[in-house]
Amino acid sequence: MNKIIEINKLVKNYQVGTETIRALRSISLSINKNEYVAIMGPSGSGKSTLMNIIGCLDTPTGGDYVLNNTNVSQLEDDQLAEIRNKEIGFVFQTFNLLPRYSALENVALPLIYAGIDKTGRLTRAEEVLVSVGLEDRMAHKPNELSGGQRQRVAVARAMVNSPSIILADEPTGNLDSKTSMDILNLFNDIHKLGNTIILVTHEEDIAHHAHRIIRLKDGMIESDEINPNPATFN
Repeated sequence: MNKIIEINKLVKNYQVGTETIRALRSISLSINKNEYVAIMGPSGSGKSTLMNIIGCLDTPTGGDYVLNNTNVSQLEDDQLAEIRNKEIGFVFQTFNLLPRYSALENVALPLIYAGIDKTGRLTRAEEVLVSVGLEDRMAHKPNELSGGQRQRVAVARAMVNSPSIILADEPTGNLDSKTSMDILNLFNDIHKLGNTIILVTHEEDIAHHAHRIIRLKDGMIESDEINPNPATFN
């Protein structure tokens, strides 16, 4: 199998006053291309810290993190930003859309940083919006869309760069149960196209859509198991 992520003895400490908080305690794991993985754990388990390091939003105190054959553990901020834009598509609980931009413009945004011209950006953004079922909502601004439609825009924006990983942080946290199922079914469809998805959640029923579930507790991996029957609602 092609490893897309290899983490070896990852440590993350935070200093709070005179106290050292050990957020991650020597975590080792690997994730293969086209895996669909859920990272679970209660508040304080280290899952957000691990997500931030996987997403190149933070660097570890110790250990190695290799993403797509590049050791990103000790990169400078500008190098991390470049890797982040090229390799990772983010989907957040709060959507993080720009209110004055249309759905199409929001989705095209990451391509500006990739140096793609305007025609190319809009063409690619249209393709991805069609793929998530929003061909009739491209000109709408976020306040003209439902919560589920806004999250679909966010998913399209995450996919627009054809990243190595789609990293979803509590992506259904602000949605009702029916809309949550629609978004999770969309993730299933994206996974079937060959994408690698890492879903960070504290909810069991959400995690059970993934094909592998990694549980964290007190900054360590408590369990790492294949899910034999991923949930689907198609």
